[in-house]
Amino acid sequence: MFVIIGWVLVTACVLGGYVALGGKLKVLYQPFELVIIGGSGVGAFITANPLPVLKKCGAGVGAALKGPKNKKDDYLELLSMMYVLFKLAKSKGNLALETHVENPHESELFAQFPKFNGNHHAVEFLCDYLRMLTIGVDDAMQLENLMDAELETHHAEDHQVSAAVQTLADSFPALGIVAAVLGIIKTMGSITEPPEVLGKLIGGALVGTFLGILLSYGFFAPLASAIGAAQGANSKYMECIRAGILAHVNGSAPQVSIEFARKALLSETRPTFAEVEEAIESVPAAT
Repeated sequence: MFVIIGWVLVTACVLGGYVALGGKLKVLYQPFELVIIGGSGVGAFITANPLPVLKKCGAGVGAALKGPKNKKDDYLELLSMMYVLFKLAKSKGNLALETHVENPHESELFAQFPKFNGNHHAVEFLCDYLRMLTIGVDDAMQLENLMDAELETHHAEDHQVSAAVQTLADSFPALGIVAAVLGIIKTMGSITEPPEVLGKLIGGALVGTFLGILLSYGFFAPLASAIGAAQGANSKYMECIRAGILAHVNGSAPQVSIEFARKALLSETRPTFAEVEEAIESVPAAT
C-alpha cells in the first residue's frame, strides 16, 4: 500500500514540477526509449537470476505491496499454540508431542490455530525440532546452532529477491545512457535538419537518461528496500518459534518460554504481557 502511495507521489512530483516549469508532457512520450531501457533491463534481469529466484520475485513484490503478513493477532495465536504445546510436554513429557508433530495437519491441537496451521514453512520448522525432542535430542546449544543455520539459509534465499531487484535498479541509469546514445546517433544522421527538428531529436534522446534514472531511484531501488523490509518482518514468525523452543529445551516453564518468544518480536506487532496472558487463559488444554 505505502509502496503504491510512494510511487504516485514520485510521479506526481516529477511530472508536476516539470509542467510547472513550463515543460510539455508530450516531449516525454518516447515509447521506444522505454522499450530499449525496460526491455533490455528485463532481459538482463532474466539472464542474471536463476529460475527459483525469478519465481520468488512475484511473491516478493506482493509482500512489499501488502506489507508484513503477520499481525499482532497472528502472533497471539502463535504464542498461545506454543504455550499449549509446552504445557503438554511439561505435564506428560516430550513424547506426548509425537502424535501432533508426526501428522500436524491431522492434529486437533494445531487445528485450533488456523493461521499457524496454514503456514507450511512454520509448521515444518516447529515440527522438525519438536520431533527431535521426542527422539531424545535435548542439547540446547546443538539445537540452537542447527536452527540458526536453517534460518540463515531462509534469510539468504529471501535476500536473493531483494538483491535481484536492487541489481535491476542499479542497471537502469546505464541502460538509460544506452538509449540516449542511440538517440544521439539517430540525431547525428539528421545533422542537416533545421534547429527545431534537431532540438526535438536531442530532447527525445535525453529522455532515455531521464527515464533510466527515474526508474532506478524513484521506483525499483525503493521497491528492493521494501521487499527486504517485508521479508525481514515476516522472518520474525520463525524467530519467535525458535526462541520459544530454546527456552523450553532449557527447562523454562511454559509461560516463561512464550515470554522469551514474545520478546523476539518487533515492537509494532508484539503483544503485551497482559494480552498474551489473557489469550492463553482462553485456550483449551491439549491431550
